[in-house]
Amino acid sequence: MNTKNIKIAYVDEPPFYWTQEDKSVKGADIELIETVLREIGVSSIEYQLTTFEELLPGVQAGRWDMNVPIFVTDERAKDVAFSIPVWALGDGFVVHEGNPKQLTSYEAVAIRTDAKLGLIPGQVQVEKAKSSGVSDSQIVLFKDQQEVIAALLAGKIDAFAATAIGNNAIADANPGLAPVPHENSKGDNVPIGAFSFSKNNHELLQAVNEQLRKYLGSAHHRKRMAKYGITATEIDSIVPNGI
Repeated sequence: MNTKNIKIAYVDEPPFYWTQEDKSVKGADIELIETVLREIGVSSIEYQLTTFEELLPGVQAGRWDMNVPIFVTDERAKDVAFSIPVWALGDGFVVHEGNPKQLTSYEAVAIRTDAKLGLIPGQVQVEKAKSSGVSDSQIVLFKDQQEVIAALLAGKIDAFAATAIGNNAIADANPGLAPVPHENSKGDNVPIGAFSFSKNNHELLQAVNEQLRKYLGSAHHRKRMAKYGITATEIDSIVPNGI
């Protein structure tokens, strides 16, 4: 694999992965996979910006070699092969400062029938909201994070549901917005995320997993992730052997 070019699909969702003004790609998971791929002898990495809904179909069809980490679900695992977990993340909302409708959970949204919740199709938060009683009439779907944030700033929705870590980055970048983390279950109940591959791409998956097992939880890994707000809280439960 010393000369192999690897193509990775991603979406714009700081602090995990996003496109900078100079068109380069940055983020916690970008640094992670670049470190891993260099160690297994990959000499060239190409990035493909896509939509969330296209991540799994794209890697299945071979349009790229792997996807950035997303939440692992049984349904998704029917279509793609996941790496070992690289983080565990709880959900939260982004709301207007002061949280005027007191939206602190999906259940709180369901109770406030006048509340509108912005979501992105295909993401796990859609089913979480519905299973918590949020009605279809309260859910507004947007194609990507940029579109839903614009709608929130314009007052068209009351909250946007995503990862609590990601919401911190959104609030930092948008004055007038604030993050509201949800209370999360402990241990294994916190959703985990992983890179995904075509089920036919055994060689790359195996090589990535082997290096991830060596690297995850190391001092170098923790230091790099901390720059993006990813701490022991998100790392310790997925680190092999409690490194």
